[in-house]
Amino acid sequence: MSNKYHTHAPASLGRRSALALSGGVAAIGLAATGRPAVAAKRPVAEPVNGPYPPPPTNKTAGPIKPGRGTILTGKIAVVTGAARGIGRAIAIEYAANGADVIVLDIAGPVSPTADAAPATKAELDETVAQIHAYGRRGEAIVADIRKIRELRAAAEHIEKTYGKIDCVVANAAIQGWKSLLEMDDGDWEDQIQNNLTGTANTVRAFAPKMAARKYGRLILLSSMQGRMGTMSGAAYSASKWGILGLMKSAALELGQYNITCNAILPGLVGTALTYNEQRFRAAMAQSNKPVPLFPTAQEAWDARAPTVPLGVGWLQPEDISPMAVFLASDAAALVTGAEMAVTGGDAAKVS
Repeated sequence: MSNKYHTHAPASLGRRSALALSGGVAAIGLAATGRPAVAAKRPVAEPVNGPYPPPPTNKTAGPIKPGRGTILTGKIAVVTGAARGIGRAIAIEYAANGADVIVLDIAGPVSPTADAAPATKAELDETVAQIHAYGRRGEAIVADIRKIRELRAAAEHIEKTYGKIDCVVANAAIQGWKSLLEMDDGDWEDQIQNNLTGTANTVRAFAPKMAARKYGRLILLSSMQGRMGTMSGAAYSASKWGILGLMKSAALELGQYNITCNAILPGLVGTALTYNEQRFRAAMAQSNKPVPLFPTAQEAWDARAPTVPLGVGWLQPEDISPMAVFLASDAAALVTGAEMAVTGGDAAKVS
């Protein structure tokens, strides 16, 4: 045994045992000068020989193969708020990558608080038509996510009809603009009830089906407004912040059933929630630009684009949907409890 460790263990002891006896360092002795000798340090990293335990096959993303983060063949997916916007883009992108997709939407008025015009049944049917165009199965279910009994009935129907539920995307949301001092009770309650409670209802209705199969992907749509305050948008920001706490709690609770739960945080996206004068005024004000009474889309884009690292005024729904595909794929087997920001760079501004 090398004497650089200055141990006095019996010769029959190995290096590791000798180190253990000495606490990993040499006893301090006296050098020829009479001053204490410097103790030799144990190596920082001691190699550990195998064999190394492999993970169970359902607890790993598996070997590298082309397209593994985009292949959804054989998956059954459910997307709420899918009549248009981000929900429609996710549903169609799922179909384009091999999944059968059932789309849910209230397809009608939700609340007078909502600035956007209500989605329609015709828009929901168009989403289904585009799913079918990719040769995939799909259907529309009209349901109110605020009513958990409707979601549970949908879950029963989907499982009976399609045999399983692999992935659920909780996307449905509304947005209104009122300052805290001007806010009516309904302005707060309707956004919290739809966005936060509705998302929780979606998890609570579908997760038991996944738990019974020991497999599932839950993807919740939060927002960068859930990571920051919003002038005249406290209810929306609060609802989207709450979704992050819900997501992380679900990830902790449902991991034992091989269910992952993650959140996508879009930045500003070109949807009906954005294409209105109030949202354009807010975007321009947040960009410290003069705000006209009736802003055009071009004025809003030109004001905001220079403030976004990648130079866009807002993203497109199709910029968000690829992230949802990855999180639903087998490649994301070990991704859970995560916040996945798709913002054109706005996320770089938030700690």
